[in-house]
Amino acid sequence: DEWADENGDLGPVYGHQWRSWEGKDGKVFDQILDVIHQLRTNPDSRRMIVSAWNVAALPEMALMPCHCLFQFYTSPGENGRRKLSCQLYQRSADVFLGVPFNIASYALLTMMMAQVCNMEVGSFVHTFGDVHLYKNHVDQAKLQLSRTPYPLPQMELNPEVRDILDFKYEDFTLKNYQFHPGIKAPVAV
Repeated sequence: DEWADENGDLGPVYGHQWRSWEGKDGKVFDQILDVIHQLRTNPDSRRMIVSAWNVAALPEMALMPCHCLFQFYTSPGENGRRKLSCQLYQRSADVFLGVPFNIASYALLTMMMAQVCNMEVGSFVHTFGDVHLYKNHVDQAKLQLSRTPYPLPQMELNPEVRDILDFKYEDFTLKNYQFHPGIKAPVAV
């Protein structure tokens, strides 16, 4: 990885902040499990937020978080169930290489969270601060835009999984995925 140190370490980035945020007196806080608890006990809360922007830890990170804060919220769904939506704020967005991955991964996370909380899947909303297309990605972006999109695939999750920590690779099936040949582009460092 272009940002990692000689040992491949990026420092206390995304996953560390989401699952092991170090707070006052060294107490560790798991933001993901906290949001799941809130979804199950107080689904109308406006405080179901996960942040990777830990100001105290920024100097230790190889790269400051780009997708830095996301919020879950619910609304009435079908048959008495709630509908779970997620809004992501991304402070810095590489529109060609990073954003497609961010969309797919947060949409999947929303599906996983909805399933373990017995909710329907709602919307994924993506907001940006600085969106950029690097000069060395312009030709690739033009090629992508010239292609006719295929119908969207469907993601299926193993309905037996009820704990976010129990998901495995085999629990995900992408159906009807059609694709054009890949487009290579260098990562901007």
